[in-house]
Amino acid sequence: MKPIFVYCLLIAALMASLSFSLGLGAMDIPVKDVLLILFHKTGLFKHHMVPEQYETVIRIVRLPRVLLGVLVGAGLGISGAAVQGIFRNPLAEPGLIGISAGASLIAVAIIALEIGVLSGLGNLLGYYLLAFGAFAGAGIAAMLVYQISRTDGRPNVATMLLAGIAINALAGALTGLITYLANEQQLRNITFWMLGSLAGATWETVLALLPFIVIPVVLLPFMGKALNAFALGEAQADHLGLKVNLVKRRVVILATMAVGAAVAVSGVIGFVGLLVPHTIRLFIGVDNKYVLPASALLGALILTLADMIARTVVSPVELPIGVITALLGTPLFLYILIKDKKKLLQ
Repeated sequence: MKPIFVYCLLIAALMASLSFSLGLGAMDIPVKDVLLILFHKTGLFKHHMVPEQYETVIRIVRLPRVLLGVLVGAGLGISGAAVQGIFRNPLAEPGLIGISAGASLIAVAIIALEIGVLSGLGNLLGYYLLAFGAFAGAGIAAMLVYQISRTDGRPNVATMLLAGIAINALAGALTGLITYLANEQQLRNITFWMLGSLAGATWETVLALLPFIVIPVVLLPFMGKALNAFALGEAQADHLGLKVNLVKRRVVILATMAVGAAVAVSGVIGFVGLLVPHTIRLFIGVDNKYVLPASALLGALILTLADMIARTVVSPVELPIGVITALLGTPLFLYILIKDKKKLLQ
């Protein structure tokens, strides 16, 4: 398919899913009223009356949550595509270089170790302590992996991959140890956070996350041409005049920024960064100039739909969104693998 057609299709699907997501919940709101409320904010259709409780629910509860899902999904989707491009590996994702594991370790420590300096910081920063800690953990893990992978001043992709596996194993072991030592209440909080949720969405959360997602989403597509050169191999990209080390550094920093911030506010949401780029390449090919922005759109769409399912399928109970993304993603990912395998055998 032509990229412009895919973009238009994704945007239309995203707009439709946003409208339905804003209307569904404990209080069902007709899509017509949802659109009227949104248009009221632009000064249109002011003469149409909408129940005040509808406007309150959408403005205070649902709109921040939906926008948070769009931001988190876009960040995870485009980061997954960029990391796969830099590693030249379709099975790579941001979690592979320790970003998610580092964020999870610090967040779990903050939840469980409510003593000493953490208790004092918690009283001072409140909810933002968890967000800041998760973001810092992601940055530290990415920095460690990057430094370990440096050989003669140049980061090596294969070594970076192995270092990421090691950091993931270490962070996973420490997270498991902290979880084992946690009490029952802390264990419930840790489990729910590790499975991912957008339940804590507020306008403050959305505004805090906005720059950390917008910057990677805007800048990474400009690196599409460089990532296409990476597909030929680092040596060939270097011969083409590409500043290989600079590209790797920028991709890792931008991916860490997006994924670290997303994990900080929503917990661990798997499969989006891995599955989204695969799906996009089935429709528009492997040109990263088109794959990167399309991955941001599809990531936003998938997370919006997953969150809508998570909070409505067994209402009033809310399912962890990470469970939904795994249940939706696994069959489709297996289908993609089987389809690719058949192509290879032909």
